[in-house]
Amino acid sequence: MYGFLIYLLIGIVLIAFIYIFWKVIKKLVINSVIGLFLLFVLKFAFQIPIPINIWTVGVTALFGLAGVGSLLILYLGGMLCPI
Repeated sequence: MYGFLIYLLIGIVLIAFIYIFWKVIKKLVINSVIGLFLLFVLKFAFQIPIPINIWTVGVTALFGLAGVGSLLILYLGGMLCPI
């Protein structure tokens, strides 16, 4: 009898964990995709010479829109050299 309740409790906790994990990951992926899109828009549409390399794409993929904003501030401050 108690074995069934333990399995039921473990199942409920596991489903709750997966649900919360999915919500967080979904927000991060959407933020990263929007950030990468904005990086390419800034580079090609507005012709801001932000270099597209492994570091800028990594920052943008990791931090999303905040990463693009940081790269833009670094570029406008003269600390990010265009290649």
